[in-house]
Amino acid sequence: MFITLEGPEGSGKTSVMKEVIARLRKEGFVIEETREPGGTPIAEQIRQVILQKENTKLDSRAEALLLAASRRQNLVEKIWPALKAGKIVICDRFIDSSLAYQGGARGLGIEAVLSINLFATESSYPQLTLLFDIPPELGLKRIAANANREINRLDLEQLSFHQKVRDTYLQLAKRFKDRFVIIDASLPLQTVIENTYQAIHNRLL
Repeated sequence: MFITLEGPEGSGKTSVMKEVIARLRKEGFVIEETREPGGTPIAEQIRQVILQKENTKLDSRAEALLLAASRRQNLVEKIWPALKAGKIVICDRFIDSSLAYQGGARGLGIEAVLSINLFATESSYPQLTLLFDIPPELGLKRIAANANREINRLDLEQLSFHQKVRDTYLQLAKRFKDRFVIIDASLPLQTVIENTYQAIHNRLL
């Protein structure tokens, strides 16, 4: 099964992912974890270009294309081989991030960005997508309070940008309701971990 985690900045999905994966592995599930942009050496190099806060001149369309290229590399090198080997793949961000950030918040249009990504992924979608939903004000407040988190280029965007990201994610959850499960990420961490675990575990059974 191919599972993806999505959410605005500061939603806590990465921290939750570590806890849930550890629990599932203890139960005997064989899991390959990865992230986007990144996941493989080439894709990680692309990630550096996209997220470096000095790259303020990065064009929105170039950004969308770089993300699609990174996604393709991650699929070919890591995700597809793991699925073929019978593993569960859990990916921190995937196609819906591009639709929310570049399609919605950057204003390139969901359909245009979707077209780029369907070419890159050969129309591959995850079977389960968990959306960690959180008001942007709270997400950005969490980021500011976390001294260990590296500030990237997306964190420097205005509040209105992050609101558009959230709004687009919620639109996608309605559009792809068969694979989306919304997790309330504003709840206490242990509650979010438990709700995430249950959502994944129920789908695996």
